[in-house]
Amino acid sequence: MRRFIAAIAAVISITGASQAYAQESVPGAGSTVVTIIPGGATFFTKGTDTKEPKFVNYGLGAGVEVKLSRYVGIEGEVTGALGITQDVEFDNGTTSLKTANLLGYTGNLVISAANRSSAVPYITGGIGGLTLFDQASLGISEPRRSSPATSAAGSSGSTRPDAGD
Repeated sequence: MRRFIAAIAAVISITGASQAYAQESVPGAGSTVVTIIPGGATFFTKGTDTKEPKFVNYGLGAGVEVKLSRYVGIEGEVTGALGITQDVEFDNGTTSLKTANLLGYTGNLVISAANRSSAVPYITGGIGGLTLFDQASLGISEPRRSSPATSAAGSSGSTRPDAGD
């Protein structure tokens, strides 16, 4: 008799169960996404017909994206490349010096595609700029900024917001 009652209770609990969501039922990113970039590198390469040296700077940065709707968001990014003391090769020899610091800044529009899967394809485009800060040892006496019009770019990709679930 106990088995019969346990079986009836199990059948009732299974038939009465429904799907439960730990997060939102619709896949997608949250309303605000913060990105921290604790480390990276910026490589300056020497061209075949130029006299510029090649060197590497330590990179870091941060970004914030705000979702305006399920499909549209805006993001801002700030990145930096910290100059480090290193051997820099010039045409007339190698010199140990500190390279210049850089600051990059962008604003982007992010459009996400409508779909019903956990992977959300997106396309982004924006505008930004780059500032090269003064470094007397390199002959740079004042900060130099790129024109925002020459810094326009775009990219696309796919994000999987529930990868950690």
